[in-house]
Amino acid sequence: MTPSYSSAASRRRNPSTRMDDPTSWTCFAVVIISLIFLSSTVGDNYNTFDMAASTGRNMKKPPCDEIYVVGEGETLHTISDKCGDAFIIERNPHIHDPDDVFPGLVIKINPSRD
Repeated sequence: MTPSYSSAASRRRNPSTRMDDPTSWTCFAVVIISLIFLSSTVGDNYNTFDMAASTGRNMKKPPCDEIYVVGEGETLHTISDKCGDAFIIERNPHIHDPDDVFPGLVIKINPSRD
């Protein structure tokens, strides 16, 4: 003879497979949003690399801009070596004494384009 089951027991399912629980829907939504976000960021990185490779441009920032602010411990010699400009004094008539360079001094330079 076959065992008899009550009607409530036969309708019951395993609770771990049910999707009517709000926590299950929240976890499902978080996973979907994460996948969408990750797929969009991976595509952006690929496009940036592809654009740089196809144009042949060097994406590095030059070491110095045309307007340079002197930092702590810098001299005109160290700035000249760093930026590749040997004529800093000629381009900056407001510098009367090359030894009187202080942090915060704004100078104009012509950076090398190596």
